[in-house]
Amino acid sequence: MSSQAPAKNYDIVLVGAGIMSATLGTFIKQLEPTWSIGLFENLDQAGLESSDPWNNAGTGHAALCELNYSPMGADGKVDPAKALSINEQFHISRQFYAHMVQQGLVGSPKTFINALPHMSFVLGDDHANYLRTRYESLSAQPLFSTMEYSEDLAKIGEWTPLVAEGRGAGRVAASRVEGGTDVDFGSLTRQLTAYLGTTGADLHFGHRVTRLERSGTGWTVGVKNRATKQDFTVNAKFVFVGAGGGALHLLQNSGISEAKGFGGFPVSGQFLRCTDENVIARHHAKVYGQASVGAPPMSVPHLDTRFVDGKRSLMFGPYAGFSTNFLKTGSIMDLPLSIRTHNLFPMLNVAKDNLSLVSYLVSEVLKTRGKKDDSLKDYYPEAIGDQWELITAGQRVQVIKKDPAKGGILQFGTEVVTSADGSIAGLLGASPGASTAAPIMIGLLKRCFPTQFGGWEKKIEEIVPSHGQKLNDNVQLLEEITNHTNKVLELA
Repeated sequence: MSSQAPAKNYDIVLVGAGIMSATLGTFIKQLEPTWSIGLFENLDQAGLESSDPWNNAGTGHAALCELNYSPMGADGKVDPAKALSINEQFHISRQFYAHMVQQGLVGSPKTFINALPHMSFVLGDDHANYLRTRYESLSAQPLFSTMEYSEDLAKIGEWTPLVAEGRGAGRVAASRVEGGTDVDFGSLTRQLTAYLGTTGADLHFGHRVTRLERSGTGWTVGVKNRATKQDFTVNAKFVFVGAGGGALHLLQNSGISEAKGFGGFPVSGQFLRCTDENVIARHHAKVYGQASVGAPPMSVPHLDTRFVDGKRSLMFGPYAGFSTNFLKTGSIMDLPLSIRTHNLFPMLNVAKDNLSLVSYLVSEVLKTRGKKDDSLKDYYPEAIGDQWELITAGQRVQVIKKDPAKGGILQFGTEVVTSADGSIAGLLGASPGASTAAPIMIGLLKRCFPTQFGGWEKKIEEIVPSHGQKLNDNVQLLEEITNHTNKVLELA
């Protein structure tokens, strides 16, 4: 081990420079400007792993088009509850973005958020019947009142020509919400992180957090400088582990009992990215379809316009795969080294109960480029394979947790793990992830800083005017908030 650098004391240490850490750090600096923050990121820039738009399967999740958030129940009905919850959360994120823009703390909204219709598109009678049922359920809710539905191919072609042109006979259906958005979370993360730097936060890139140890009521954080190979420690009153797929190992290393029983199942992916500017210019929507049997939610196919670093682009995918890495820049030993006696039984039970997922991943890994092009043509019948390049997406680590009934379950969502004393917290899981970072971090602040939170709420209401209220239950407030954020974020 190389010589130690002098220890430094921080009020807050953020592990990882993704959208979660950047959002939490921003809230803290808004609420407690004098608190000291140290951020440690293994890579050389913020937002390069899961927050990067080419590593992120969804860029603006609001449950407007993602069908996995509103499945049909055994009774043939679609419960809108989960979709409503996610949409409410995205409205909180939008208000947070608008506040940052209004205060001049980030750049032009066009650098990270753009208006973009959200669509769902399905093939065949069963899926069309489901989509109509979903439309009837969601459109009755104020948050989804602008949703449109059509089974007319000509109308669908007006919404999104690439999907309709060259399509043969057969029933199709689509729903559409014109007021959707696309978010470049890589750009947003870097802007929020830069803001933290202007407030006096210490930003350490190329620094990997290697261990977390209890130190009185706080934590000693072990860090390695990748450039110099130097190991040193810093002290923190509170630690947030926002390290994406790397969070599980660090939470396990911390020894907190709340992390016991958790495991992770990594899923990798690829996208096809269009290289023809004429094709890119003709598509202006996020078009989501139905997942294949056994597919994890972030593998839902979508033909997706994106604005990345200010440039318009078009992608299709993702194609799922399997790698034992927990991060795109991680190690093949990430999965085996995450196995503990306390999570082995839940992981084995999940393996037993999710054979369809294993079968799906095997079929995806074996899929040839020609088969990938065939999947693209389900959504864009006249696609030419040579106009699309195959790129590698980021890693997603699905949460495995104990379950009293089954022994273990695979959770398709996000999980905040917090110690009993609130001195450390971490985020596990994936979708809807980045889009709901603001409400997740508000919830984390309430859990970890209960004595301070009451005094913060007035300021939180300045940042998020709907704080503590449900927009779906207050149509007038919903209209006011939507009009305000649309104006500030230049979405109208």
